[in-house]
Amino acid sequence: MIRTLVVLIGAAVLEVAGDALMRRGMETRSWMVAAGALSLVVYGVIVNKGGLDFGRLMGAYIAVFFVVSQIIAMIFYRQLPAVRTIAGGALIIVGGLTIIS
Repeated sequence: MIRTLVVLIGAAVLEVAGDALMRRGMETRSWMVAAGALSLVVYGVIVNKGGLDFGRLMGAYIAVFFVVSQIIAMIFYRQLPAVRTIAGGALIIVGGLTIIS
């Protein structure tokens, strides 16, 4: 279980970072687009090392992805989640925990 959680967190960081690099690269630097694409490819490999069947894997991953994306949005973009985002996110997290239990 801990191994799967670590893999999912690593995959989420790579996916969110890949998207952020693509976004920044399209605005300013083309090398960031390439770095973002590489990050997204590595994410795809890592997320599938989680050891769960695909449906459970994606259900759990979405919850982890939500948490990581909110943390990165706060740190790098100075965006605090709205109350509705937190409420919806809580439902996502409960759903993820239900899927893996």
